[in-house]
Amino acid sequence: MSRMTTEARNPASEKIDTLSPLEIVRLMNAEDARVAEAVGREAEPIAQAVEVIANRLRSGGRLIYIGAGTSGRLGVLDASECPPTFSTPPEMVVGLIAGGYGALTRAVEGAEDHPGVAIEDLKKINFVAADVLVGIATSGRTPYVIGGLKHAREIGAFAIGLACNDGSALADVCDLMIAPVVGPEVISGSTRLKAGTATKLVLNTLTTGAMVLLGKTYGNLMVDLKATNTKLVIRTRRIVAELTGLSEDEAEQQLARCGGELKTAVVAYRRGVSAQEARQLLSNAGGQLRVALEAG
Repeated sequence: MSRMTTEARNPASEKIDTLSPLEIVRLMNAEDARVAEAVGREAEPIAQAVEVIANRLRSGGRLIYIGAGTSGRLGVLDASECPPTFSTPPEMVVGLIAGGYGALTRAVEGAEDHPGVAIEDLKKINFVAADVLVGIATSGRTPYVIGGLKHAREIGAFAIGLACNDGSALADVCDLMIAPVVGPEVISGSTRLKAGTATKLVLNTLTTGAMVLLGKTYGNLMVDLKATNTKLVIRTRRIVAELTGLSEDEAEQQLARCGGELKTAVVAYRRGVSAQEARQLLSNAGGQLRVALEAG
């Protein structure tokens, strides 16, 4: 236990119960400021993970997150945001949480203590060697996550561990370890705080980085977003207008001619081709908008 910084007492907050609201806020903000730096120290393994994930997705594999409690919830959250942001099929990035989806809103006691359950959960989604598994456990010792990572390696899938303690048990059962050490929490052991924030930053980077490599963006624009609500319809129209020089009304008409497909609309206009020809150019370019626009 002494080696686990996530469980240690933080000297800065030993008298937090005597502080004013403003002092509590300033204390927590000062501690939160350490998180980005901790994640930054793990830039190289995170970059390796991004590359592995992109390669697996490009080859038809999937990204699977597995975790318990806050870690599991953050994995499910990141996975659920990929389809609307990048137009990925829901099965491409999947989040599994110990205790099932009921554990998203309330604790399921003891769910994280059984490594065999992780194997069952992975088998239910037909987890295979082509996939990559990210096991999330801020403590680095959650049996459910360890069981999942062991299974991943046994079947030949790529196993990535994510914890907020150095030298954790996860490191012994994965192919690549990411360990942003954020130090003791303001409330001892409450890893929904700094550790949770670090976890979200890493997961955001894994999926965003991989999707950029897969051509889901053009510069910093979301050109593969799925316009599933009014906000996204407006954003899609605005991006087409920006990339083509059309007015927003004209961009809306161009999108209508191209089945609402943002990248297709841009390529069709910029290359002076039909929607079908634009789709073929994009296919030839592996979905990369920049490549499709610049191809000879």
